[in-house]
Amino acid sequence: MRILIYGINYSPEPVGIGKYNGEISTWLASRHHDVRVICAPPYFPHWQVGLRGVVHTGFYRNAYRKESVDGIRVQRCPLWVPSRPTGLTRLLHLASFALSSLVPLLAQARWKPDVVFTVAPAFFCAPGALLLVRLCGRRSRSWLHIQDFELDAAFELGMLRGRLVRRLAERWERSVLRGFKRVSSISEAMVRRLEEKGVDQQRTALLPNWVDLEAIRPQGAAERATNPYRQELAIGPEQIVLLYSGSMNKKQGLDLLAQVIQRLTDRRDLVWLLAGEGPTKAELARACEGLPQVRLLPLQPVERLNDWLNAADIHLLPQKTVAADLVLPSKLLGMLASGRPVIATTPEGSELAELAAEAGLCVPPEDVEAFTAAARRLVDDPALRAAQGVRARQLAEQRFGREAVLQRLEHQWLQELELQ
Repeated sequence: MRILIYGINYSPEPVGIGKYNGEISTWLASRHHDVRVICAPPYFPHWQVGLRGVVHTGFYRNAYRKESVDGIRVQRCPLWVPSRPTGLTRLLHLASFALSSLVPLLAQARWKPDVVFTVAPAFFCAPGALLLVRLCGRRSRSWLHIQDFELDAAFELGMLRGRLVRRLAERWERSVLRGFKRVSSISEAMVRRLEEKGVDQQRTALLPNWVDLEAIRPQGAAERATNPYRQELAIGPEQIVLLYSGSMNKKQGLDLLAQVIQRLTDRRDLVWLLAGEGPTKAELARACEGLPQVRLLPLQPVERLNDWLNAADIHLLPQKTVAADLVLPSKLLGMLASGRPVIATTPEGSELAELAAEAGLCVPPEDVEAFTAAARRLVDDPALRAAQGVRARQLAEQRFGREAVLQRLEHQWLQELELQ
């Protein structure tokens, strides 16, 4: 198959959508499909392009750039990256990429891809993707993949406001969704949300995120004792590590963690590892200032991810109330695969709540007292931690293995193309 992957985020971004777009491209190319990618320069999660000495050096926001990586032709298109993303600046940010990528996108009509796989956040990109499919003729298939409902989250988190603005945005969203032959998302709840937005059930598909079960695996007691992170950070075998890792944005609700840490300062055996990048990191640093049990770190290298996740005894997954039912956080999959229990904040009945209830503890969003109580319970009960960690790994193996997820997608694409 000839497959075009079109979306703003791509490898070498180490987390989030860019990570998954990179992995799906590499996997498809390894299966001898002809894969091309149109994307932006890497900028996430630092919200900077070419951040010298930290990440992604050699990229420039105002330049086009072509690469060939693992047999994949990658076209980078310039974009504007706000230093402090807000509702309006995020929209301008997304629109800048849609405009800069339009000509390279439509130029792919000569290549005639079999599948144009557009990955949200990309609603500004959607009209161009649909135009390309029309130019390519009846054989090309349009597929929109929703990693998160960007418009819903923007309004619920207060980044965008106004009834009229929301009504117009939702009308536009519905028209975009109706234009694609297939629309997928990463959880059952999000697929149901697609149907609520007017997508016919026959055109929806479940495409969950995945985890490499070989790269992320539980470390036993002997490996834990020599875990490089625990050694480098001078964490003793008797100390219990509670770990948060990932992007630090408004929807994560990291202010809750600061309050929980304050309430647990009586527990001298606890170590809080908080690693990541994003607009709210500075606020978290100020809130935890003067707390010796807290280690605030940068986002850790992908090649050390297994050791990093296994440094934890308990994983932390807070979210704001308004965002908790809009996304199934991709970081959850690595947590599960590491065989460590999770404390998650999410409304009762959500898909995340069902997973967290089996692989840890679930508390209401923004409920500091409930989160504190859940942390105390797991800290005080090593047998419970061990049992839930075993179940976490089982869930990862049963539902989120990379090979199984991507083989199902490949099979569906091949089957649909044969039906034309």
